[in-house]
Amino acid sequence: MRRPSKRLIITFLLCLPVGFALSWLMMIGLGITLRAYGISTLTIVAILNAIIFIFILDGPLNLKTFEWPDPVESEEEQNDNARHFLIASFLTVVIGGGLALWLSNGNFYPIAASTQSVPIDNLLDLHFWVIGFLFALVSVFMVYSIVVFRRRDGDDGDGVYMHGNAALEIIWTVVPLIVVFYFGYLGVTNLNEITAPQPDEMVVEVDAFQWAWNFSYPEYGDKKSAQLYLPRNRPILFKMTSRDVLHSFWVPEFRVKQDIVPGRTTELRVTPNRDGEYKVRCAEICGLAHTNMLGDVVVLPPEEFEAWATGQPIGGVEVDLASLSPPERGQFIAQAQGCTSCHSIDGSQLVGPTWLGIYGREEELDDGSVATVDEAYIRESILQPHLKLVAGFGPVMPDVYANILSDEDMNDIIAFMQSLSN
Repeated sequence: MRRPSKRLIITFLLCLPVGFALSWLMMIGLGITLRAYGISTLTIVAILNAIIFIFILDGPLNLKTFEWPDPVESEEEQNDNARHFLIASFLTVVIGGGLALWLSNGNFYPIAASTQSVPIDNLLDLHFWVIGFLFALVSVFMVYSIVVFRRRDGDDGDGVYMHGNAALEIIWTVVPLIVVFYFGYLGVTNLNEITAPQPDEMVVEVDAFQWAWNFSYPEYGDKKSAQLYLPRNRPILFKMTSRDVLHSFWVPEFRVKQDIVPGRTTELRVTPNRDGEYKVRCAEICGLAHTNMLGDVVVLPPEEFEAWATGQPIGGVEVDLASLSPPERGQFIAQAQGCTSCHSIDGSQLVGPTWLGIYGREEELDDGSVATVDEAYIRESILQPHLKLVAGFGPVMPDVYANILSDEDMNDIIAFMQSLSN
């Protein structure tokens, strides 16, 4: 195809503002905000509108949209070339758009549970459209050429010699460059948006180590927990340190993650906006039990978080611990500290040994020796969890409970375990 005529280019540029106006009106008519609609979608629809105007005006203005290079080609051959180009272009749009829609709506993401997930998911959706278009652009023209222009029986002649097209080469160099710069711009603006300081941020200190997490809340008297509790709709500033090697803090539902580097304090900002239970996991290979470096994340309504942070059970129900028996207090403490997330009380298999019937039992350790699960063993396992490991279980229990549980708390937990054996 020849270089477009000046008249065609001028007409396209004149049609483009009209295309933008119609695209804007379509957005308003559908009741979609510009943030949700996106500048890229606005531009694509505007260009498509302008192209439609070009086809409408082609006849009246004699724009010569399809002006083919070889003067010896008959008019029938020229029309045939235009037909092939239109068919391949139509297939590219349909297949590329269908693939992009499938990728965008295929539920490949975990649920979105933070305000930061909105711009990140929008950017990923835009990537899917580019991926769909590029896949279709390559595969459709390749397969179409193989099928339609294959050598027929008895055709032993040479193919038509094609000269280079400087304009086409410039276009397929400049356009991808513009797209790359545009995505770079979106990446920078999104990064600035999700890392910007927010008013009323709550600081949560994250202590990462092989192979567990510990969380501290300076705003609540340096309250500590092996589970991460967060209030809904309040900005959180994580200040994270590592005791040993490189770790990475990642909650997939929050979309953002941040490396935790030994000797440094790294920061991450998240605003949870959906109640629920999630998992924080290490996204950097950090040693033998890296895959087991998981922690519970619980996002609560603000009033329930306040109740938890000030020492009351979740839900804000007042509980007089002194009025409870030691096993009852032990069960309450074990649930509040997340012990029952790793140790079941019904015999089911979790990441740690079940507590049902374990007290007084002899357990084989990973070094081949045998230990009796008595008060001394349980207390030692709480204070030094990696010293004696039950065979078949990894060193995943955090060594933070010496700073969290008092002697009375441990006595109550032991009493609770005894009651499960009785």
